[in-house]
Amino acid sequence: MITGSAPIPPTILDFLKIAFCCPIIEGYGQTESTAASFLTNFNDSQSGYVGGPTSMNDFKLQDIPEMEYLSTDRDSEGNLTPRGEVCLKGPSVILGYFDKPELTKEAIDENGWLHTGDVG
Repeated sequence: MITGSAPIPPTILDFLKIAFCCPIIEGYGQTESTAASFLTNFNDSQSGYVGGPTSMNDFKLQDIPEMEYLSTDRDSEGNLTPRGEVCLKGPSVILGYFDKPELTKEAIDENGWLHTGDVG
């Protein structure tokens, strides 16, 4: 089974996996990036996160200093835990909004990165 659009709490996912006896793949993305930009690995039985990026796009986390989300963030044990705005670039990302150059400029920077507005 595949789900997207909104996160499902891990307890619900675990119940559904048991009740339906099948893997459930969660996806993350936007219409502007052809939806499935990140997907749960088919064999991953752990719930609570979406999973890794698909191979069609590049991604990066861009620092958001005013919210204290940085690529240099560390957890309480000193392990690197980067955070920032999820940005995507690649063949599945739109080139722009039809006849809407200002909206395109807000979403896609001069280097072709789609700024999702989501923190990862």
